[in-house]
Amino acid sequence: MKEKQFVIVSYDIADEERLRKIAKIMEDYGFRVLYSVFECYINRSLFEEMKTKVEKLIDHLEDSVIYYFLCEHCREKIEHIGRTPFYLEEEKVEVI
Repeated sequence: MKEKQFVIVSYDIADEERLRKIAKIMEDYGFRVLYSVFECYINRSLFEEMKTKVEKLIDHLEDSVIYYFLCEHCREKIEHIGRTPFYLEEEKVEVI
């Protein structure tokens, strides 16, 4: 799969050091929209690369990472309330 996919990544990491490391990895693949939530628009190989790096760091008994894949139609329906991240303004995502 070479085309890009929109992926929301949400995580809950118990240890602060692991949390910082996971955030650093995520910054290489997407944009932070909330403290532990990133939006990524990446192809499958980059997703697998990111996921592998995350899986190596997390404690599978204490931490949780969830990947939500959204289609383009669903992405168009995103609504945002409050302070708008700079990249959302450029993409014309509906802000209420």
